[in-house]
Amino acid sequence: MIDKRDVQSFFDRLAPGWDAELVRNEPVIAAILDNAGVQPGVRVLDVACGTGVLFRDYTARQAGHVTAIDLSPEMAARAAEKAAGTCIEVICGDVETAVQVQKSAPYDVVMVYNAFPHFPDPAGLIRRLSGLLRPGGRLSIAHGMSRAALDAHHSGSAHAVSMRLLPAEEVRALMAPYLDVDVVISDDRMYQVCGVKRA
Repeated sequence: MIDKRDVQSFFDRLAPGWDAELVRNEPVIAAILDNAGVQPGVRVLDVACGTGVLFRDYTARQAGHVTAIDLSPEMAARAAEKAAGTCIEVICGDVETAVQVQKSAPYDVVMVYNAFPHFPDPAGLIRRLSGLLRPGGRLSIAHGMSRAALDAHHSGSAHAVSMRLLPAEEVRALMAPYLDVDVVISDDRMYQVCGVKRA
């Protein structure tokens, strides 16, 4: 079982060099954001935001407000620097328990980007995040690479703080009690499962 304290320590260590190592596939990121419904005026919850890798995308798409949260104080500190002067609020904490996240709910979009395998209870996470959405809001679980590539990436130093990425159909099944799933993509470019919260 993943220990969240280990996850926090792992990403604290990586934070100083995170942005220098970051590789962005712009067409894939654009597709993920389109599928998630990130458009002008939306209220977004960015789960495990890291150093704020999607912040420039939210501002370019004129999101109304973004609440970004990360468990790692070092990641959150770097994200907060990027968020200065924008519509983005950064919280350091655990999205599954953070009161501040609940206070800003409901959200139009909840985004889990490049982070899902670091959560030890996928079903519990999806239940929690679905509860933070407004009816008609969208939950997106996405990765900017294939499932096989991600699992290979996590087999190294991240092994102790990652689980294998669930097949997209299993994530669809976990979302089904709360959401109507309308995007299921798992190919050699990307991975994404999105659903709309039922009224």
